Amino acid sequence: MRMIIDTDAGVDDAQAIMMALASPDVTVEAITTVTGNVHVDKVVPNVLTVLDIMKKDAPVYRGADRPLIADWSPEEHVHAEDGLGNWQNRPNTQRRAESEHAVNALIRLANQAPGQYTLVALGPLTNIALAAQLDPSFPVKIRQFVFMGGTIQAMGNTANLTSEFNIYCDPEAAYMALRVFPMATMLSWETTLAHPMTWPQFEALTELDTDAARFMKATSRVTVELIKTYRYPGYLLPDPLAMAITLQPDLIRQSAEYAVTVELHGTHTRGQTIIDHMARSGHKPNVRVIQKLDIDGVAALYRRMLA
Repeated sequence: MRMIIDTDAGVDDAQAIMMALASPDVTVEAITTVTGNVHVDKVVPNVLTVLDIMKKDAPVYRGADRPLIADWSPEEHVHAEDGLGNWQNRPNTQRRAESEHAVNALIRLANQAPGQYTLVALGPLTNIALAAQLDPSFPVKIRQFVFMGGTIQAMGNTANLTSEFNIYCDPEAAYMALRVFPMATMLSWETTLAHPMTWPQFEALTELDTDAARFMKATSRVTVELIKTYRYPGYLLPDPLAMAITLQPDLIRQSAEYAVTVELHGTHTRGQTIIDHMARSGHKPNVRVIQKLDIDGVAALYRRMLA
């Protein structure tokens, strides 16, 4: 599988990227970065650091530094100020990002190898919407588009209570992307909540004697504290779940295809993914919504990643 990852690299993004880099059947040919969890100027070194930890190479491209229209503020309470849990004793990376802009790189790669790339979006869809605006043929040249974002039944995690962060961060970009891609695969916030990794599983993984496991333990501390504050029964894996079902589609246990769009104007619902559950809109399905998956299979991917 030839893969492009678009990311706002916070803690769970880092784990998803590590999962892809550890997969023997995947070549990560580009990682494009975007402002989301933290500013893109922090996202870039975070991604370069992940490459250091995994001892892998992939070109990294700096992308959009702000949403198309919306005001932006970082998710520091989730990912800390640096986006990686304020990791102490963080080593300096000698790697550098490419000079080409992420949006231009997306368009170039899609045109060089139409129908070849799987695109996995782990953050706001700003870069992807811009690529589609600059090159309207871009969406149809992507083999598969998978994104972590949205809600199925309006159980949000933002100030607009029905909206998930990645969509809420740049609703216009998400609206534009979902209009132009023939079919996307969506891993929602509710599906994340329904499939936590148990605390014993998570703790066993972070105690493995490898650089990758030590990195995961060090960078996830702030997130772990937050999750435990909300009394969730285990560690939440939004971006890693999206990556896992891309790497191993047989992990999907239940899904359905719907017409999906994004609310842009609601006082309390801006950024909500609107799903035509009853097929009343007359629009063709454009999103495969993942509803259930094999969390034990995801844990197995973590073990491979951290070995």
